[in-house]
Amino acid sequence: MATRSLRGRAGLLAGLLLTGLALTAAPAEASAKPKTSDSVVKATAQTDRPDADGKQTVTVTLDIDKGWHLYANPVDNKDMEDNQTQVTVSARGGPEKVAFEYPAGKLKKDSLVGDYRIYEDRVAIKAHVQRARGDTGPLEVSVKVQACSDKECLLPATLKLTVP
Repeated sequence: MATRSLRGRAGLLAGLLLTGLALTAAPAEASAKPKTSDSVVKATAQTDRPDADGKQTVTVTLDIDKGWHLYANPVDNKDMEDNQTQVTVSARGGPEKVAFEYPAGKLKKDSLVGDYRIYEDRVAIKAHVQRARGDTGPLEVSVKVQACSDKECLLPATLKLTVP
């Protein structure tokens, strides 16, 4: 009878110990930040010098980790337009005009949400900027992205770059 009682107590203690460990580990997991899209996408930007009329081209290159994709622009699916990749360019004097060249993207067939276009691996987006007269300062480039895999979507992120 004493043996049964000791075994029962040992089992109870082991169970309480494991429960205590699980409870102390849970808050650490709960406080971990959710993964955002900028953890799987890196951006760089290059530009040529403004010409005599203040026109210049900025090329934004996005490198997307293997297994992930971004929503193209245009995404060609009305329900996903808020998630499409979006580049903005600003300058101290404010660019007078900016025109973007987004690649078409690859068609992704999806019977659940409908077909849409994506970017994978590496994509280059061009911005043709007409600068304000006399503006030679740096350009601020922002790229809004949402990365997804076949299993999950990460929180959207905005990648910010300064181009001299």
